[in-house]
Amino acid sequence: MDHTTLDDAGVFAFGKREALVQTADFFTPVVDDPYDFGQIAAANALSDVYAMGGRPLTALALLCLPDDGVPAEAVGEILKGGQDKMREAGASILGGHTVRDPELKFGYSVTGIAPRRKLLTNAAARPGDRLLLTKPLGTGVLSTALKQRKLEPGPLRRVTRSMATLNRAASELAIEFGARAATDVTGYGMLGHSSQLADASGVSLILRPRASWFLARALDFAAAGVVPGGLLKNREFYSSKVEPGGVSAAMLDALYDPQTSGGLLISVGGRRVRALTAALRRRRVWFEEIGEVVKRRDRSVILEAP
Repeated sequence: MDHTTLDDAGVFAFGKREALVQTADFFTPVVDDPYDFGQIAAANALSDVYAMGGRPLTALALLCLPDDGVPAEAVGEILKGGQDKMREAGASILGGHTVRDPELKFGYSVTGIAPRRKLLTNAAARPGDRLLLTKPLGTGVLSTALKQRKLEPGPLRRVTRSMATLNRAASELAIEFGARAATDVTGYGMLGHSSQLADASGVSLILRPRASWFLARALDFAAAGVVPGGLLKNREFYSSKVEPGGVSAAMLDALYDPQTSGGLLISVGGRRVRALTAALRRRRVWFEEIGEVVKRRDRSVILEAP
């Protein structure tokens, strides 16, 4: 695997047909409930394997605990949330490691397997492909609002449910219906990961952002300046690759928002998109068709206001 494409996970080919897919991810709490945090951390770690079209097999837990301690009951709930989500994914937790750290952090190292012929990378998008997004955006903004005690219970439930949802169904269907390329939308935000996919594939992406792409209240908080520091770093790093078009300032900021356990960005040939979207509906996977792939232009990503 060419490391310069910035794919989601490492791949080690063995035998004639299969490849190991390996990744690791852990982070500080993004929600207050310890069980939900455990589920989200597991779903996030599994996502890189799904983004490559892999099936997770095993996991090792990674837990960092501060010196002043976390209640044993809370630690137990974090581990239970992660274990339940790994069980849902069909992955076995083989063990793990705990260290002392100034901040509580939790996640997993995950190993999966994928057929080499069907491996999804971010370097195979082609002009004429259509682009699908399989989870709504805005998790970073809403997590920041939660930290500032500004997030209402309804939006909190929705963002928690989204972050805890596995990308398993979306990945399986992308493979089944012949998607060309995929990546998961996580820390670099929608525009960062879109730029990486475009650059790795030698193409440009045209995206037509709409409010329906975002979780409830995400655009409101972005307009009010309730945003994580990572959003500003993403904007600074990737703005030179993006043609903003007539997109509003708040929506543009929200497109740079770093996501936790975001969905997949899938590039699929135009002849296959109808069958894939129908299958996503049958499996009750949230999705939006967000744009298309074109021949390389001056910028990696071109935004067009609806």
